[in-house]
Amino acid sequence: MRLFLLPVSTRRTLIYCERVQEAVQGAPQPISERIINKASQTWAQWEKAERGWQKTLTVYGNQIFMRIPYEEWGLKSIPPATKRKLQDVDEGKIRFECLYPGAFMKQHKVSEILQRLATERQAFHKKKMWTSLAWIPATLPFAVVPIVPNIPFFYLCFRAYSHFRALYGGRLLEHLVRKSLVTTTDSQQMDELYAAGLLHPNREGSRGAPRPSEDVIQTVAGIVEAQTNGGKEDVMMLQRWNGKLIAEDFHLPEMEIEIERAVEQVEQAIKQKDELAEEKKEVMETKVHNAEKVDDSNR
Repeated sequence: MRLFLLPVSTRRTLIYCERVQEAVQGAPQPISERIINKASQTWAQWEKAERGWQKTLTVYGNQIFMRIPYEEWGLKSIPPATKRKLQDVDEGKIRFECLYPGAFMKQHKVSEILQRLATERQAFHKKKMWTSLAWIPATLPFAVVPIVPNIPFFYLCFRAYSHFRALYGGRLLEHLVRKSLVTTTDSQQMDELYAAGLLHPNREGSRGAPRPSEDVIQTVAGIVEAQTNGGKEDVMMLQRWNGKLIAEDFHLPEMEIEIERAVEQVEQAIKQKDELAEEKKEVMETKVHNAEKVDDSNR
């Protein structure tokens, strides 16, 4: 299986695991997979509706999905740490390779980043999973509402399962890192895609331009490093439109939405941080100005 470490900014990284169809031909799918596939098909049908509660539900639902932290979606893409899965990993039946852009991410930091992504949210997902399960009985009275499905019930089921997958995806990743079972690969392909995204203003310009040379890649990486002001500033490394190009280049169309979601959330987080810093600066300047006025009046 392939893992992708995708630095969204100089401080925030998305992890994504390539989805691989593991079911043996002729063998029945696990019930959880059948439920997910059925739910996905139903949701897609509702999205196509021109009007009605189905269309309204999918519009608001997709807005909620975009607000779910990208870290959760990334961990959910990793297979859960079931007893069978851990055994297969330890016996070498399943191997993991991690690709990362070496020009924009130092090799010695890869294992550290993987360990952090695996463990930093485990307690959170465990707590939220049990909280969602605990609230499910309270939604049962909504089942008497005619025509419209019990939306609160299905939402809590979805959130409980989502936190479960993120929790156990993180545990599998932690297991892999702890036992050094991940082969890390400095991807020239990712370097080229990152540099192209930083060089060009839009998708069309990037797609039509020749691939950046090694010298250009190193120059771009140096510019990004300089913009961090010695690591003090968080600098964006991906743009929303770049997700499609990366997904296309690795033939992973489902990766596009994961990158776009992560970029949007990180951009918003950086913007809020900058606004807060500016607000604090203005407050401090006002206090200093008032203090000077008081000092002058006392003279």
